Formats: sequence, C-alpha cells, structure tokens
Amino acid sequence: MKNELKISPSLLSANFANLKEDIEKINHSDADWLHIDIMDGVFVPNISFGFPVLKYVAELSEKPLDVHLMIVQPEKFIREVKELGTMMMNVHYEACTHLHRVVQQIKDAGMRAGVTLNPSTPVSMLTDIISDVDMVLLMSVNPGFGGQKFIPHTLTKVRELRELIDRSGSQALIEVDGGVNLETGSQLVEAGADVLVAGNAVFKAPDMVEMIRRLKELK
Repeated sequence: MKNELKISPSLLSANFANLKEDIEKINHSDADWLHIDIMDGVFVPNISFGFPVLKYVAELSEKPLDVHLMIVQPEKFIREVKELGTMMMNVHYEACTHLHRVVQQIKDAGMRAGVTLNPSTPVSMLTDIISDVDMVLLMSVNPGFGGQKFIPHTLTKVRELRELIDRSGSQALIEVDGGVNLETGSQLVEAGADVLVAGNAVFKAPDMVEMIRRLKELK
C-alpha cells in the first residue's frame, strides 16, 4: 500500500539573513518535515550548520526534524541530534563502518533511523539491513551543495528500492534529495518515492507555501 506523499523542505536553500521568516513560512505550509543537512567538510566538500544554529532552528520549527548527517563517524553526534528533538536521523551507508550498530544506537536514542545512499552506491548494499531501517534516503545529486541537477538514474534506483522493500516486508520509506522540483518530483512519485526533499524549488519560489502545496499534490 502506497504511503501518503510527504514533503521535507531543505533548510540548506533558505535565506540565512531571514531564517526565522523562512521557517515560519514552512510552519504555516503543508510541509510534513523540515530537512536539515549537517556537513563536516570531510565527508563532503562543504560545511553547513553547527549545533548552536540548529538549536535555534529546532526551537523555531513546528515541523518534525529530518536530520541528514553528511559527516564521518555520525554516531559520535547521536546525543546532540537527539537533543534537538529530532524525529529522523539519516546517516550515510558510506560513512558507517558498522552500519547495523549505528542504526540500533539511533533507535535506542528514541529516534527513527534513516540510511542514505550516494548516487554511485547501489541499492543492493542495503539488502541485509533494509528490515531494520525506517527510511532510505537516495541522493539524486552528489552530496555537499544545493542547486545541483537531478541525476536521472535515480528513478531506476527508486524502483529497485521499492522492489527490495516490498520483497523483504520492510516498512521503510523512500526519500529522495537533490534537484527535486515539480517535474522530477512527479517522476519520483510515479517510481515509488514516499518523501521528497525540495530545496531551491521551495525556497526560491515566489510563493513557498503554494509551491509546497503543489508538490504535496503530485501523483
């Protein structure tokens, strides 16, 4: 049974000079979650938010936090992520030597556990853990920067992941991040995606609330 489509606007594309105003617009929209990318300049070639800024974001946001750690050794920060009131903590398959242990640590901390795959990492790598995760985030661009062009092969990966989830009996959601707009979003939903992360499409739109409504209505 298909899950209701969720929209998770990516704070990485917000106007940081007007962060409070942008978050308030998200609060008053049909968005389901707020997507937050944490980058360390090591796992990806960029640095984003630190925890002092995120504490402020968490206090302002009325939406559940969907936190994506693009960092090495993400398990070191489970406590800090939990203290933000995070609902979903995403860690990269490529960054975790002992992925099953990290997933269990996230769950033991009271959060839902997501695993993220880079564009070059095949879906088959999740075969042995798909039943243990609450969500899989497929990167449809190479992680590290906002505003990149959607990688079309992601559609094939979404279909492969949907097949793996259905075959295994897993309840994991499929989230996609990178180059998501009304056109690519529609293709992703058709392929089987449950959650769309949208950055520029939302925060650069003339009317953010209206754009989120339109994304939410994709079939």
